[in-house]
Amino acid sequence: MSEEAQRLQKVIAQAGLASRRGAEELITQGRVQVNGETVKTLGIKVMPHDTVQVDGAPIEGREKLVYYLMNKPRGVVTTNSDDKGRQTVLDVLEDVPQRVYPVGRLDYDTTGVLLLTNDGVIANQLMHPKSRVDKVYMAKVEGIATDEKLAPLKRGVVIQGRKTAPARVSVERVDKDKKTSMVRVIIHEGRNHQVKNMLQKVGLPVAKLTREQYAFFDLTGLQSGEYRKLTSAEVKRLKNQDYKMYRRR
Repeated sequence: MSEEAQRLQKVIAQAGLASRRGAEELITQGRVQVNGETVKTLGIKVMPHDTVQVDGAPIEGREKLVYYLMNKPRGVVTTNSDDKGRQTVLDVLEDVPQRVYPVGRLDYDTTGVLLLTNDGVIANQLMHPKSRVDKVYMAKVEGIATDEKLAPLKRGVVIQGRKTAPARVSVERVDKDKKTSMVRVIIHEGRNHQVKNMLQKVGLPVAKLTREQYAFFDLTGLQSGEYRKLTSAEVKRLKNQDYKMYRRR
């Protein structure tokens, strides 16, 4: 930790105890103490010599930051725990000693690119709506997809009372015999079930969905359920990247 004051939620996230958002929840729930006093206000800054405790246990210092890329398999939930007893992405990470968190979510039956890290700063930057990080999906849909059918998605459609941002969509393949199509969808939002709901809205129910790319990461070299550490060059690129540049101009 540097000699400068840092926001309390950032210190907690860097210690590997929670994501930045999770750290904020710990604070507002009254589970964090600074120099023996409970703090519930967000934005408080602490110095390196301050004693920070979570649930009465002192933070032992900054955990080594790690970054992983996974090809998430079908039937795995993108959470740290599941009250239904389903397998989570952390169960797939068998040999990772650090407590990492998924960056964003993929549905239970959606496969593909997923980043996991204990770096709350990077995770927060990637997930922030203003970052406009591209997410590229390949969807197998029921029905014959056409440019005309997909056109509303390029303008944005209203889902649950909110209009989606314009998406980039294209028809990749059509099987007229089976009456199915493969559609590529590129979005930068991260709303719940967004791609499925968008395609359902234009009469193309999703049968299978894969996220092929997230930011500059893709599935090259990773079979379903496999994962790898990011290279030092990839981590450097993540930290130095102007996330708004992911948006195609």
